Amino acid sequence: MLKQLYGKWMTAWEYALTTQDTNRVVRPLEWGFDWLSDFSEQAGRAAEREGAATHAENLAAMNAVNQEIVERSEEFYGYKRPEDFRIEERHPQLFPTNVRPETLAHEARMQAEIEEGKAHKAKFLRFTSPVRTRYPENDLVNARWYPARGHKRQAIIVMPQWNADALSHNVLCEMSNGFGVSALRLSKPYHDIRRPAEIVRSDYAVSANIGRTISSCRQAVVDIRACVDWLETQGYEQIGILGTSLGSCYAFIAAAHDARLRVCAFNHASMRVGDVVWEGQSTRHVRAAFEREGLRQEDVRAAMLGISPASYMEMFAARRTRTLVVHALYDLTFPQQYTQEILGEFRRLKVDCTERVLPCGHYTTGEFPYKYLDGWYLGSFVHKAFKQMRAELPAK
Repeated sequence: MLKQLYGKWMTAWEYALTTQDTNRVVRPLEWGFDWLSDFSEQAGRAAEREGAATHAENLAAMNAVNQEIVERSEEFYGYKRPEDFRIEERHPQLFPTNVRPETLAHEARMQAEIEEGKAHKAKFLRFTSPVRTRYPENDLVNARWYPARGHKRQAIIVMPQWNADALSHNVLCEMSNGFGVSALRLSKPYHDIRRPAEIVRSDYAVSANIGRTISSCRQAVVDIRACVDWLETQGYEQIGILGTSLGSCYAFIAAAHDARLRVCAFNHASMRVGDVVWEGQSTRHVRAAFEREGLRQEDVRAAMLGISPASYMEMFAARRTRTLVVHALYDLTFPQQYTQEILGEFRRLKVDCTERVLPCGHYTTGEFPYKYLDGWYLGSFVHKAFKQMRAELPAK
């Protein structure tokens, strides 16, 4: 009885948190073949006839492009190493994605501290993304740099959730510093300082424009790998990644394609992007656009196959990484059935995986007291994993 009451209470709280933002926009369905034409000739051909084709024809073409992405994933997620790495010092800003009064007040306080000379500058890694879009601000990668004292040649890349502001997950970077592990908090495509002026939320990362959504994942994965390049130039030899929600999807695909990522912490994970888009509370406005044009869940699942962890399970398992999956029992955004699929595959493929369960939901993970439990799971895993690897470092 108590468990049922707790479940109802938690679900109601989770639902309330997922519906408090009023600036979600139902955008029209766009196939977006032009976002993928630089990689795929068949995407280029589909882009030329997209307007005249039926939804069934466009869906078939998009499915074919996704199959091509999976078959040529090393090329799709491959890149030319950036040559303009640099450290920039500036005052941190919030870059909020909602218009709630408390959020806007927080942003105003931060700006006032800058104007009054009370704010401290921070260091940010900047470089041009190897994947180019039509938005110059999005193509300038941004990663806040948290170097640990006493260089131990270990570092972790942190990828926050979809629509995260610029302060989200910074505490995890500071926690890693406490373990002697340096941290790069990477801004995802279309997020915070990379967000185009025409949008308030970071909707271009996941939207009813399917090609742009796939391109965003490609850019995020490539940006992660480029960050690994920079860390290596700074003397870091053991590198890991921590991703939350959408960030965990990007982190997984990056690790599947890059053996240099040896520690992986996935904070909320799911098998297929299309299933999360269709079933998740956070993406109900995206689903609405698809439903309006007659698409079904299986259509969306297939149209996003190239950016789904399910497509790269064997590749990831072959990397032999130390892996953590944290999931929540009352998650309305990453439903449990899809997380259990990924855990089942990890068991089948004998991935070295630690599982931790939160007695809350997706959004309530960020609320008291669950955020501290989540932080403990993530922090203790990162500490243990890097400590175990430290003995492997050659003496210098």
